Amino acid sequence: MSETTTPWRGTLLEHEPLARYTSWRVGGPARRLYRPADLDDLAVFLAALDPDEPLLWLGLGSNVLIDDAGFPGTVIHTLGCLDGFERHGEHGLRVGAGVACAKLARVAARADLVGIEFLAGIPGTLGGALAMNAGAWGGETWPWVARVRTIDRRGRVRERPASDFTPGYREVRGPAGEWFVGADLALEPGDGAAAMARIRALLDRRAATQPIGQPSCGSVFRNPPGDHAARLIEANGLKGRRLGGAQVSERHANFIINTGDATARDIAELIALVQTTVERASGVRLMPEVRRVVGGES
Repeated sequence: MSETTTPWRGTLLEHEPLARYTSWRVGGPARRLYRPADLDDLAVFLAALDPDEPLLWLGLGSNVLIDDAGFPGTVIHTLGCLDGFERHGEHGLRVGAGVACAKLARVAARADLVGIEFLAGIPGTLGGALAMNAGAWGGETWPWVARVRTIDRRGRVRERPASDFTPGYREVRGPAGEWFVGADLALEPGDGAAAMARIRALLDRRAATQPIGQPSCGSVFRNPPGDHAARLIEANGLKGRRLGGAQVSERHANFIINTGDATARDIAELIALVQTTVERASGVRLMPEVRRVVGGES
């Protein structure tokens, strides 16, 4: 019996349950899930894919709600794969998209580079932070980006300046059909010990105000102009509201937690219930930060 050889070096899994890859701990199986060995290997894998194959990119899976039926295509899992970082220039870091934001904040502080301490409170990877201009405590990702590296469906890697992209509040517009695989960050020199102290203070604040340790996606809704989603949700008596195994967190109303047996449908229906209730009472339509995946590319 002969072995099947492939041109790629990473790990390819079939019918892989996605609940184990998302911070909500929900989601059905992917038809295939691929963990690239490195960026060159990812390029080879993508070049060999059917051009019509649906693609989904996952890092820590913290800003995504995957349908209970799963994903009918290929998931590219970058966490622990595109995770390199190195000093770049006098005050910069070159970082892979699979590096966890919290790790990146600490690495920068230890190198006496400051400005991105806020990333310690973002439960995702740099790739996700780039894709949605992630932010917390007054800081956002893109002001620190000098250049990015992207890859397209044919495996072509490009270097692009930050000026090729237009970041907004929890969104980024740029060239279509490309995904982030890394970035060069231009940081500020500073006191690394003081930066680490700020990180610890931010994490203490997060632990005191958010449902850390319970499965969630992070913040569910964008803050509307001049207001906070959590305030509107709580003001309408929705804090603690349950639907199946999903619950609006009693600690922070802009979090929905999986109490243990939630389905993606439970969470989606609770999101819709919150939106409808708040809109009827206040006239404000809360817009989700979380991306819902029901098939196709994301």
